Amino acid sequence: MYDPVLLRTFLAVAGGHSFTVAAQQLGISQPTVSQQMRRLEDEIGRPLFIRETRGVRPTEAGEALASFAHRILGAHADAESYFRSSPSRGRLRFGTADDLAITQLPRILRQFRRLNPQVDLELTVEQSSVLTRRLAAGHLDLVFVKQPAVELGEGTLVLHDQFVWAAEDAEPFLKQEQVPLIVHRAPSFTRQMAIDALEAAGRRWRIACTVRDINAMLAATRAGLGIAVLAHSLIPSDLQKVEVRLGLPTLGPVDFRLLSNPAAPKQAVESLTTAIRSATLSAQAPLGNPSR
Repeated sequence: MYDPVLLRTFLAVAGGHSFTVAAQQLGISQPTVSQQMRRLEDEIGRPLFIRETRGVRPTEAGEALASFAHRILGAHADAESYFRSSPSRGRLRFGTADDLAITQLPRILRQFRRLNPQVDLELTVEQSSVLTRRLAAGHLDLVFVKQPAVELGEGTLVLHDQFVWAAEDAEPFLKQEQVPLIVHRAPSFTRQMAIDALEAAGRRWRIACTVRDINAMLAATRAGLGIAVLAHSLIPSDLQKVEVRLGLPTLGPVDFRLLSNPAAPKQAVESLTTAIRSATLSAQAPLGNPSR
């Protein structure tokens, strides 16, 4: 494996097109830079720079090495960060709303487990209202839930989203007098939101299908049994928004939040919270539905 010190010097020379600039940037002498580059060229067995009047530029081998050097130094930085930090220990009881469990969350949990091998993760998948009650009762340490959006909500805001009406196709429902709803069992705030919005708009409705979880809701919607209320970011690619075509009322916003138990293991909670928020922010979008 090539010496990271030599690779850092190489990238400084390649980036500044000058041995002198690299020496100033790294705080070492120019002869030291030249000596290190000769050592690196001897190890690789190929010239890395072409000397020109105004400086140097990488050869074809040098351009290839630059790509490898960035990855090698990145891996070194990740390893140093991993072993410098104290690993979390113990048990973390984590709960997530069932529809959030079909996003990239499984991948995030795998990564969390890899970086925190000494944490035993207990996973509960349920409706948000159930998870919130279990958190308050001290049965869970951290929950990832959907809540009606409010200006000053509790916990850590991961994403602000919007509820929409979704169906496999709007066409079968165009001439129906009653809006056929696919809803969770009561109590469910999305179920109540849909009913309240339709009644406020003077629309007739009926419960066409009651489901226990998100998989059943998606199956019923794909089968054309009715219309479901979903967060916009969680609509699979084979379903579509239908409120405009069917003249349905606009639904309210929704927040995806992480709520924690004050008595929970602080380090493990912070680690998983950071992992979930970082995945969302790096994508500049919701956690992302794999089917979209």
